[in-house]
Amino acid sequence: MRELEVVGVRVEMPSNNPIVLLREREGDRMLPIWIGAPEASAIAFAQQGVVPPRPLTHDLLKDVLAAVGRTLVEVRIVAMKDGVYHAELVLDGGTIVSARSSDAIALALRTGSPILGAEAVLADAGLPVPDQDEDEVEKFREFLDHVSAEDFEGDPPTEPGDDTPGRDTPDR
Repeated sequence: MRELEVVGVRVEMPSNNPIVLLREREGDRMLPIWIGAPEASAIAFAQQGVVPPRPLTHDLLKDVLAAVGRTLVEVRIVAMKDGVYHAELVLDGGTIVSARSSDAIALALRTGSPILGAEAVLADAGLPVPDQDEDEVEKFREFLDHVSAEDFEGDPPTEPGDDTPGRDTPDR
């Protein structure tokens, strides 16, 4: 497993599909995961430190874990099957719960838990980050500083059962 960090969420053009970009902490690969608009908002809220007046789903799950005395130890992106990412929530005591990668990432950001990617996933779906791309990454980070979660609201452009490669679909 390799530790990953969330670079940010962006909207890929011209398809207008949101993507969360993860990057190896000690490596040279990025992992793009296409996600839905609500999940993009949840991740962007967490990155920006937005605290809603009432808990959103991922905030609620964080609160439930705390209320029952459990801790999210780490999140693992464990597989990519038929173009769909699969993740696991690893709780204290060794409990493992299957999750959509976007939900797992949103929860990890709220709890400060590490995000890990399986080497096989990174080998299959990771994209190399060229040296000259550092300026682009910095520009993207600046973009993220000025974008709001509302920029990602709206209906997802695809159906829930969409099998777009690299997609994190709600029903899988």
